[in-house]
Amino acid sequence: MNLKQLVYEVENLSMDNNDLMLMETVFHNANGYIGIRSNYEEGYPEGYDTIRGSYINGFYDIAEMKQAENLHGLIEEKQTMLNVADTQTIYLKINNERFHLFDGTVLFSKRWLDMEQGVTGRQIQWRSPMGNEVEITIKRMTSFHQLSLFTIEYCVKALNFSGTVEFESLHNGEVMNYSNSNDPRIARESKRYLLPEDALIDEDASYLLSHTASSGLSVCTGVKHLLSKQGSIQTKLDGHKAITRIDTTIEEGESITLTKYTVFVDSIRSKNCMEKAKEEMHKATSLPLQSLYDYQHNYLSEYWDNCMLEIEGDSELTAAVNYNMYQLIQSVGKDEYCNIAAKGLSGEGYEGHYFWDTEMYIQPFFNLTEPQITKNLIGFRYKTLDKARENAGLMGHKKGALYPWRTIMGTECSGYFPSGTAGYHINGDIAYSIIAYYLTTKDIDFIVEKGAEILFETARLWVDVGNYYKGRFEIHGVTGPDEYTCLVNNNYYTNVAAQYNLRWAVKIYKLLKELGRLQPLADRIGLTEEEIKEFEKAAESMYLPYDEELKINPQDDSFLHKKVWDLERTPAEKFPLLLHYHPLNLYRYQVCKQADTVLAHFIFEDAQSLETIRNSFDYYEKITTHDSSLSTCIFSIVASKLGLKEKAYHYFGNSAKLDLFNTHKNTKDGIHTANMGGNYMAIVYGFAGLRIKEDGLYFSPSIPEQWKKYCFKINYEDSQIEVEIDHKESKFTLVKGNPKQVKIYGKSYELGDTLTIKAIS
Repeated sequence: MNLKQLVYEVENLSMDNNDLMLMETVFHNANGYIGIRSNYEEGYPEGYDTIRGSYINGFYDIAEMKQAENLHGLIEEKQTMLNVADTQTIYLKINNERFHLFDGTVLFSKRWLDMEQGVTGRQIQWRSPMGNEVEITIKRMTSFHQLSLFTIEYCVKALNFSGTVEFESLHNGEVMNYSNSNDPRIARESKRYLLPEDALIDEDASYLLSHTASSGLSVCTGVKHLLSKQGSIQTKLDGHKAITRIDTTIEEGESITLTKYTVFVDSIRSKNCMEKAKEEMHKATSLPLQSLYDYQHNYLSEYWDNCMLEIEGDSELTAAVNYNMYQLIQSVGKDEYCNIAAKGLSGEGYEGHYFWDTEMYIQPFFNLTEPQITKNLIGFRYKTLDKARENAGLMGHKKGALYPWRTIMGTECSGYFPSGTAGYHINGDIAYSIIAYYLTTKDIDFIVEKGAEILFETARLWVDVGNYYKGRFEIHGVTGPDEYTCLVNNNYYTNVAAQYNLRWAVKIYKLLKELGRLQPLADRIGLTEEEIKEFEKAAESMYLPYDEELKINPQDDSFLHKKVWDLERTPAEKFPLLLHYHPLNLYRYQVCKQADTVLAHFIFEDAQSLETIRNSFDYYEKITTHDSSLSTCIFSIVASKLGLKEKAYHYFGNSAKLDLFNTHKNTKDGIHTANMGGNYMAIVYGFAGLRIKEDGLYFSPSIPEQWKKYCFKINYEDSQIEVEIDHKESKFTLVKGNPKQVKIYGKSYELGDTLTIKAIS
């Protein structure tokens, strides 16, 4: 990995409010457990908007979601991720003049993200109104070694003066969530979700214990300060706040450093939050800060080695790709108590909810790079399986499990059911992800322990929700991935996903029976041979819509009966359509928010001929707005499969740059984690043509004309394989593990060392 590609810098920072909020997201720190937005320690002037947040993955409270009509089964409350504390605030005074970027003169400023070291930084050279010049360097880290820990290293260097230095550091437990009444992706209103419970100072550290208003959870944050030279450190409590004042002196040319340690502990994972927070603080401060930095570097060195992906020939795209992969490891949960939110831990967009994004866009990346993380993610779905069973019952189903469209702790959080709860395809997505993990790792023990039960319960749901009509199995009243077309019959993506789910439930049943490992599970959930025969019959009879005239798979039964939306005459300011047109208006047209049938042609490509896939791609490309960040990466992958190299590259570029270059103009609310995973897939599954099937590994390599070369590593079963592709040839190297059979351009080879294949134009 070219280390220069792992540092992202911005110099001479903009003071525009929108740019500041964007940088809060771009430079946030997270480790999968905690996330801290990158707010200025000294804050902004009054009147500036900011999302000043610190979050814990999986920690939530309950919010009301009032329905206009109290119909049976409509969701009236939801979980929402909480801003748990503000420990970022540090005010600095030099010779009694307060530092602020909006006062005095900024001589130089920059921010950076070092993805090799796992830290973010700010550096400012500032001249005060009285002429005192100071250099301030601030480094932040959320530790991968100790997930509870967030550190701020605040270094002050006197450039042309000697005198006094004073820090005022805040630990504030009286915080609220951000709200925006104009954006459906953000909470419309905020309230006091966290209530004070206890506050104390112990061994020079402040601890604030709070409990949620409704969910019965608790959180404790602890803060401690260390100063690099002798000085006064005094902490006092003021309600549910702790204020620490640090006073010292400085000589011209001298540097002094304040290190602020914050630990976060929640009651989901710890019985006694206060005592656990003290343990975590002792653990953090018993090591030199440099040792914590070293652990961070070592963790990321191993990560970058496993997910190595390099591109030669496009430095801007390379920066974006590396940034995206870094955000995935920052965002993904590291235990079964949480998952990965649509915005990671970078902001409050979608209120910290988990979606189908995890299974279809993010797990494919971790399957190939960090399969233990995939096990954690599936483990979360297993942990919430009983909630999915309850949800199925709420929806009127007698058997099976229906996973919620959006959730934190396992119950449905979608208030608008036509484009939420009706997205039954999430069951198929979760089933697909379990099989994808199994095909990549052959981890049958995990299937026995957790995966199989999910497969059987989701398969039961399809049998209950569907029905036979003239000998074919149909699924009515559902919504596919495209949320501009809701509550339809026989959505192609849903039906083919259900078919795949049912077929694999049968295969896993037979495999476990053959291995003698079926009966305990079958007895526990009451699974019978008769049910398995029902699964087989439904799968074989599944109706997959096909139009003989257009030779495409219609998105659903009625899609082709509708008028086509005139996208060319729709003003640019009217996009995304969901913010400017009533849902019913959209539902009456042929217009797609995102890839739907095209996504099915990637995920379930063996269900249709190449001709049908090509015809469908051409048809849906003309009517898809890509208003969803989940869309362009999928179009890129299918374009690669069809040999449409320029289109594949175009869609890939739009996907890769979305957050780092803010192409959707909403990154201030948080990153788009699913798109980041899809961006990786567009390279490995798209350009390189990787597929993992029952009979092994497949590759069909291609390379964009704009690139000189690209290479990546994947883990498959017990082996690691490195792939290097240029315009003349593709080289496959077995880095470690046993030899593997691979199919390249449809021809079988044994990969035992290094294999070189000439490119096919």
